[in-house]
Amino acid sequence: MPGRVAFVPLRYGPQIVGGSEALTREIAMGLAGRGWVVDVLTTRVVDHQSMADELPEGVEETDGLRVHRFSTRPQASRPGRRAQLMIQEDRLPPPDLQWTWVSWRFTMPDLFHHLLRHGDAYDAVVFSPYMFWNTTVGLWAVGDNAVVMPCLHDESYARLAVMRPVLADPASVWFLSEPEHRLAHRLGPVAERHLVTGAGVHVPGSYDPDGFRARHGIDRPFILYAGRREKDKGWGWLLETFAEAVTAGLDGVDLVTFGSGTVEVPDRLAGRVVDLGFVSETDRDSAFAAALAYVQPSRMESFSRTVMEAWLAGTPVLAVEGSEVVSWHIERSGGGLVFADGATLAGLVGDLVARPDRAAEMAGRGRRYVLREYDWPVVLDRIEADLNRLAAS
Repeated sequence: MPGRVAFVPLRYGPQIVGGSEALTREIAMGLAGRGWVVDVLTTRVVDHQSMADELPEGVEETDGLRVHRFSTRPQASRPGRRAQLMIQEDRLPPPDLQWTWVSWRFTMPDLFHHLLRHGDAYDAVVFSPYMFWNTTVGLWAVGDNAVVMPCLHDESYARLAVMRPVLADPASVWFLSEPEHRLAHRLGPVAERHLVTGAGVHVPGSYDPDGFRARHGIDRPFILYAGRREKDKGWGWLLETFAEAVTAGLDGVDLVTFGSGTVEVPDRLAGRVVDLGFVSETDRDSAFAAALAYVQPSRMESFSRTVMEAWLAGTPVLAVEGSEVVSWHIERSGGGLVFADGATLAGLVGDLVARPDRAAEMAGRGRRYVLREYDWPVVLDRIEADLNRLAAS
């Protein structure tokens, strides 16, 4: 029976593209649609790089939900900066310095106090992602109804001692994939109650690949990358690898990209990379359908929604070797292939051009996999069942 749940993401709103925040928003909206009373407790931040307060403080109605925004408080310090540099160099700071690092960029004291006063009014309070103050410290303000959706990556931050309670102490932990679940157990203790919920993906009602091409003047075949154009997502590596593929003989196929972040195209790729910036939902869906293949260069994935969107659109996936999560999806579905360098990428893309039947076969397997495992009703059933167990206990 539906109850009351709060979500505590770092950021919230339709302007937040991708990541755990977008997933949290869709889960919150999905549960509200099933009769749950849903509150969102979040910050005024839009840009995750600057972490500046931009949105109004207070309570508003967004997506039909009650959204309570709290101010952040900058906490810059030399010890915190020193700890950050150590983590970036893959060195673990001593525990006392780790706690300094937790509050280094910002704190949210008003959010913490709100959780202390009102946290027990909810059947569950869901925190995500694992590594920021809203979860690492906010979790301590909530009792036996805390749930963490960590969106865990295999990275230095996950090995910090201050992160162990985030996975070990909640009433429940929701993982997005089996590799993420296995990673959590390799890192340390995990709460007794935990499950792999997966992440839901909306199924578009239609696609318009020809209209997309016409609107953007794209005539040649292309591989697509969508999302954050940042180092941690493999964007720079993809540009270098695509340049290697071009040098290795990949001709007649371009790279199209859209999303957030700055795109600086090397001179040797002039005319071969098309940056669309932000696009509408219609163009987003149709871009996946128009692509020869979707390329995923990121090893830092806990689920990889764009891979699912590509398969739904009837497009095969080419993923970087070494991404455990995406490789797991590919092995389970048969919907794609992996590559390690430009020469391999050139060969795989050339084969897709020469053998469209093979591309269609892989994409079909991928689409059936997404519909079976990650259609939103399927995922919400898993989440709702766990929330009902928590409420009953």
